[in-house]
Order: sequence, then C-alpha cells, then structure tokens
Amino acid sequence: MSRRTEQRRAAVFALYQHDLTGRPLDDVFERDARPFTRALAHAAADHAGEADALVERHAYGWTVTRIAPLERAILRTAITEMRHPDAIPADQPIPPEGAISEAVEIAKTFCGADAPGFVNGVLAAVLREHLGDD
Repeated sequence: MSRRTEQRRAAVFALYQHDLTGRPLDDVFERDARPFTRALAHAAADHAGEADALVERHAYGWTVTRIAPLERAILRTAITEMRHPDAIPADQPIPPEGAISEAVEIAKTFCGADAPGFVNGVLAAVLREHLGDD
C-alpha cells in the first residue's frame, strides 16, 4: 500500500470521526497526520455540500443522511479529489479514475459487502457528469 493511499484513508477516517462526533476536524487527526491527509480532509469538509448534492443526484432513492457515515466520508473525499484537485497539494494529482479506485478499495476493506458497488456506481456517475457525458 502506498503512502498516499494510507494518507487518503487517514483523511477519510478523520472526516468520518468529524462527522460522527461533531468535533472540529483538527481535533480528530492522528498526531502524526501528514499535510496531504489534513489538506484532503479539510477540502472534503469544505466541499461537503457540493459532494452531498452530487451523491443525492446519483444515488437514486438515497439521501445523504441515509448513507452510512463511513461511506459518506469515502464519497465526499473521492468527489473532492475528482472535482477539486487544486484544493489538495500534491506533486501529481490523482486522476479521477484513480480516486474512484482508491474509494472502492477503502469501501471493500472497511464497509459492508454492498458498499464497494454503491461507491463505484455513484462516483462513476459523478465522473460522467463532470466530463459532460450525462
């Protein structure tokens, strides 16, 4: 597992903790959280409203509040990387397909059996819309 993958996962978990506890985002990072982790989590929190609107538009029959908090954090993080790569300092921004792949892998590891397909479907629809194919 790459260091960037681990940092991305840490950002998802910080966002998840923030969402669940209501504590300030800076209070839920692990002490040794890397700058990329912090920037990604903050960018995802800053763009949560936009990400949530996209999720609701593409997760047919689901509202954001019905989606499990960890899956919601995964989706918010991936959408932020896909739509706002400039908000996250990185030598090489991840391509949108890479953000989807990383999100699906996190869902496979930490969520229920249906989560990876759900995450993939929503993010693929968001990507199609972003590219103007919808």
